[in-house]
Order: sequence, then structure tokens, then C-alpha cells
Amino acid sequence: MTSNKPYLIRAMYEWIADNDMTPFVVVDVLKPDVIVPQKHIDNGKIVLNISMLATHDLRIGNDALECNAKFGGRDFAIYVPIDAIMAIYAQESNQGLTFSMDDFVTPETIMMQDQPDVVDMDAELDNIIPFKPKQS
Repeated sequence: MTSNKPYLIRAMYEWIADNDMTPFVVVDVLKPDVIVPQKHIDNGKIVLNISMLATHDLRIGNDALECNAKFGGRDFAIYVPIDAIMAIYAQESNQGLTFSMDDFVTPETIMMQDQPDVVDMDAELDNIIPFKPKQS
């Protein structure tokens, strides 16, 4: 069975855009094959603005998020495997989804949990400073 994570990311992206908010993703840059600007990494993570205004050629596929964006006035090709995306949220409201590093859940793992994981996005995002590309 395929992962539902890329479908959830696309749905959340669409909901954020439909509500005239700015979609951001939090990326674990320690995962293999992540291609992002190295000087914007903080604590093994990077926060990317993936709005239509900040990117071109955005593609959220089943395997990766890909786009081109400007960093410091220079074009940069971004490649983020879906497994490296830790969260997607709206900058303006901090509403969104976080993902565990093990996004495949079986009925057995659900039964073994004492309580569901509930994440307070405001608390999760307190330590993350969103990166905003400079406007040219």
C-alpha cells in the first residue's frame, strides 16, 4: 500500500492556498537526497515557503516535493523527498499537519498506543523561524 503522506501534503497545500494563506514546510535535511540551500539550515531543519509567489514549477509528487526558488537573489532547485517533510502549515495561522518520521501506521501499532499523539502546532513551531526569500 502506498503512503498517504503525499496526498495529505497536497490536500493541506490546497486548503492553505484556497484560504489565501502562505504554505510552509518544515524539512529534515538530515534525510537522504534532500537538496536545499545549506546556509539556511538551522538545527538540521529548514523551513521553506512553498507558495506560488515564492516558487516556480512546484510539484508535489508521491516521492518528492520539487520546485525552483530564489535564495539571496539566485535561483535554486529544491528537492525534498516526501519522507523528509516533517510538517506543512499556514504561516498566518500556524494551522497544519505534522508527520512522525514513521508515517506508516498499521492496525497493530494503533492498538499498541496508549494515547494518540496530539501535537500543538504553536508549541512545535515556537522554535522554528520561517525562512522568507528576499523579494527581488
